[in-house]
Amino acid sequence: MNRLQKAAVTAPALSLVALMALAGPANAADGSTQAQLKPLNGSNSTGTAMVTVSGNTLTVKLAAQGLLPNQPHAAHIHFAAEARHECPTASDDKNGDGNINTTEGAPAYGDVVVSLTKTGDTSPDSVLAVNRFDTAPGGKISYERGSIQVNDEVAQAVADGEAVVVVHGVDYNDDGKYDGKTKSDLDPKLPTEATDPASCGVLAVSQMGSTPTGGIETGSGSTTGTENEGLIALGGVALLGGLMLATRRRFASTSNN
Repeated sequence: MNRLQKAAVTAPALSLVALMALAGPANAADGSTQAQLKPLNGSNSTGTAMVTVSGNTLTVKLAAQGLLPNQPHAAHIHFAAEARHECPTASDDKNGDGNINTTEGAPAYGDVVVSLTKTGDTSPDSVLAVNRFDTAPGGKISYERGSIQVNDEVAQAVADGEAVVVVHGVDYNDDGKYDGKTKSDLDPKLPTEATDPASCGVLAVSQMGSTPTGGIETGSGSTTGTENEGLIALGGVALLGGLMLATRRRFASTSNN
């Protein structure tokens, strides 16, 4: 086989390698999910949440009402592969006290994977960063934060509709503050009122462009797919060129013989 023939045979393979390199790895996940927050533990809290996923970045918008006014309300995205991917029910009240604390709800919604703080860290390390959560002035939360970085597993779980939003903080005795003899299962320095779930909603897959109730918008889309389509087209042209060259060289070789 002469050099021209070798080049003709090699060209398609090189073009395919170039195509694969140009396309690069796909984003971890992309999509939009939406939750309707419903009351837990006898609270009056309701609301909506929207989470958009672009690769490993989340944008979260949350609106809630009916909360204890002017008190910090920890809010999180929960997920665990072994969880039921749903909000807890009365059957999750394992100690039989009539309320569901955060730990009792974990089999339903999983562990904290994102802390919806207003500033600073958003990882599970900030699960009880009381001074950085919304204080619900007038009993309402209007929260928006982007550029929240998560790992591949969490991004995919959110995009697939397997994550759950939980807002915490319940005033059981209606005295306008967090108190009571029962201590939090998360921190014995806090009353259970401060950390028990007040509302919960599963982040179900939604159509981009839809707007949940409560005034939350979907946010912007991603151009990643368009870029990859262009790269694939470029690689395809190179591959086709290589195949055409191989055909011509082989035909010329046959004719000369």
